Amino acid sequence: MNIIESLKWRYATKKFDATKKISDTKLSLLKEAFTLTATSYGLQPVKLMVLSNKVMQKALVPHSYNQQQVAQASHVLIICIENKINEAYIRSYFEDVKNVRGTADEILDPFRTYLIDHFSEKTTEEVKEWAVKQAYIILGNLLTVCAVEQIDACPMEGFVPEKYDELLGLQEKDLSSVLVMPIGYRAEDDMFATFKKVRKSIESNVLDY
Repeated sequence: MNIIESLKWRYATKKFDATKKISDTKLSLLKEAFTLTATSYGLQPVKLMVLSNKVMQKALVPHSYNQQQVAQASHVLIICIENKINEAYIRSYFEDVKNVRGTADEILDPFRTYLIDHFSEKTTEEVKEWAVKQAYIILGNLLTVCAVEQIDACPMEGFVPEKYDELLGLQEKDLSSVLVMPIGYRAEDDMFATFKKVRKSIESNVLDY
């Protein structure tokens, strides 16, 4: 499939075939796509939890507004944000830049100083709002990669983050869950797979200037 055909093929899967599993090769590809996704300043204030524990998947269903895809899916991807984007976090990023690119401190220092000052002026809520935006960028990219790889997915905002954080021990890791995406392969009797897409036309939805 080309990219447009892949995007037409995908839909928000409502029922997964619980007997079908995603291969380790495909999972590795998704993990790498997650890591390569663009984020503001390159700071990557996000982490990805790849859940395949079936007992935990079932336990999360009541905290997902009883959406059964969470239990049925081969894996559940949980996109989380870092709770602390502070000076130490920013300095750690620039150490990575030095190690990978060999960039000298005197070249990095102006931008590093700017980011440290910039984030120190933001409230906790402002930093969280910024980080959440990065999570949505990642969700969009992962949906496209899933479509290209013929992996079914269902992006979800409908869950109780506090319960996910508690059950998955995210609080101890200084993380907060933001988005959930069960992935796997559609069930043959998922009637939503055959529904035609309802989208605005290109003519009405794209502005050429």
